[in-house]
Amino acid sequence: MNLRSFCFLLLLTFLALDATAQKYRTALGPRFESDKIGLSLQQKLHERGTLEVIGALGEREYSGTALYEWHFPLLGERFNYYIGAGAHLGNLKDKGVFTGADAILGLEYKVNGLPFLLSADIKPAFHLNHEDWVGLSSGVSVRYVLVKEKKKKKSIWPFGNKDDDNKKKKKDKDSDKGPSVWDILKGGNQ
Repeated sequence: MNLRSFCFLLLLTFLALDATAQKYRTALGPRFESDKIGLSLQQKLHERGTLEVIGALGEREYSGTALYEWHFPLLGERFNYYIGAGAHLGNLKDKGVFTGADAILGLEYKVNGLPFLLSADIKPAFHLNHEDWVGLSSGVSVRYVLVKEKKKKKSIWPFGNKDDDNKKKKKDKDSDKGPSVWDILKGGNQ
């Protein structure tokens, strides 16, 4: 079986699993750099922040990198750019263990209707105990969405969130009252 047939079958398998377009929480997939191949795991931490862990294998070295990334929308919520920073640890064939710091700048697209994330980035690295002090790599990742973002319930009420309005009215009503008996006994609001 040649590589094209394998990739086509892999794509059909992913399409058969799930074909809904949603935001993601966790995504995993291969990462291709100029001289390395690896695996990228991305976990959403909050609305704009993700943690990405990259394991990479090259001809003369292997390494693991952890990056915190901030995401900013470009053309809607599916297409964004991100910047980030982190650190790496690896092993070089002739030199042994090396460490260092990384930065990343990239573009990411959540494919509409499919559970895939496509990204391309530039990742400069500063090494300690490596034959190159500075490295600049570019990479492309194709990640499969493992855990989707939960959908928010849509309200039929057209004028904002009805529950929030009721809470606000109750809070305003409570603030109009004077101190309660309990507050007076505690010695507050004197």
